[in-house]
Amino acid sequence: MKILVCIKQVPDTTDIKWTENNTIQREGVESVINPFDVYAIEEALKLKKSMENVEITVLTMGPLQAEEMLKKTIAIGCDKGVLISDKKFAGADTYATGKTIASAIKSKMPDYDLIICGQFAVDGDTAQTGPSIACQLGFPQITYVRELSKCDGKCIYATREIEEGFETLKVELPALVCVLKGFEEPTRPTINGIIKAQNSDITVYTLEDIGLAPEEAGIKGSPTYVSKAFRPPKTRGECEFCHDCETLALKIKEFGGIGDE
Repeated sequence: MKILVCIKQVPDTTDIKWTENNTIQREGVESVINPFDVYAIEEALKLKKSMENVEITVLTMGPLQAEEMLKKTIAIGCDKGVLISDKKFAGADTYATGKTIASAIKSKMPDYDLIICGQFAVDGDTAQTGPSIACQLGFPQITYVRELSKCDGKCIYATREIEEGFETLKVELPALVCVLKGFEEPTRPTINGIIKAQNSDITVYTLEDIGLAPEEAGIKGSPTYVSKAFRPPKTRGECEFCHDCETLALKIKEFGGIGDE
């Protein structure tokens, strides 16, 4: 069974910088694996431990510095790393990102049985990229997954969150699932895993490699754009002690609190 985990690197800083197109600057900025994607990797590793002949490939799209992040996933038990990197991908919205990743999968990695994504990315929070990939590949999808409970090689059983609680769904492979944060402690790298990662080569694909036209990628292929990006002004709260009930009642009324009852 072949599993593809799609991950994203997000800025590991509160000092966010913006490009001239009002998108987040990623090149040259210290980054970490998106927290939801960490649990996508964990679900893949769980399946690898419970089944035979499972191969996990981790894919990301971004600048060349993301190679180090991919090697970290190999250190914790994944098998291969693939990076989609080209300056023409810069500024892509969720639609263009989904189309780029789907094109890479179709042209270079068409034989995967299961694709796992994180439900959200903490730098965007749209929850659109995973479903976009599924739609463009024609894969069935399950979102808001809490746990992949069972896989028999032909179908996957996924427990997902709904408003009323939880439900377990069965879907035929190939399929795509988007996972939420789980309860498992993230796997730590082993010495052997670190050595393997250091000796591993990361496969890099460019725009030309995946057969996508320049006008379909990056900011040119994005139907949406950020018209304005800004950081809200910092506000400083004030605290005032009220030493008697009468003063407290007046203050509550002053700020439109609980009314006149």
